Amino acid sequence: MSVPAPRPAGTKATAGLRGLWNRLTSSAEEEDAAALRDTSQLMGYVSATACSDRQRVTVHGAIRSVTMLPRAGSPALEAELFDGTGSVSLVWLGRRRIHGIECGRTLSATGLVSITGDRRVIYNPRYELDPAASV
Repeated sequence: MSVPAPRPAGTKATAGLRGLWNRLTSSAEEEDAAALRDTSQLMGYVSATACSDRQRVTVHGAIRSVTMLPRAGSPALEAELFDGTGSVSLVWLGRRRIHGIECGRTLSATGLVSITGDRRVIYNPRYELDPAASV
């Protein structure tokens, strides 16, 4: 009778137990972030942390906040898009409100990324709202 050799650390069994432990001890916010990250990666979108300056990207995520800020005397609508890895600010110049752009709504946005410091911004992005109501 042969005895199976012990599995080295980092095998599927260990990873499965680690994954189970992480799911049991994670918060709802962490689970939502993981779901957003997985969905974006599966659909082939660029992650917020992978965006580089002056790069045309399509990002996907959930809107965390929406604010109306005046810029140079004219209105600007700003939304923070979170994809599970980080955030990208979407700014529509000359707009006070856009129907469907609200907290919790998921969407994909395409545009040229501008990075100032650690802040990523896409001005006047093309966007497509997800048919699902919210995250």
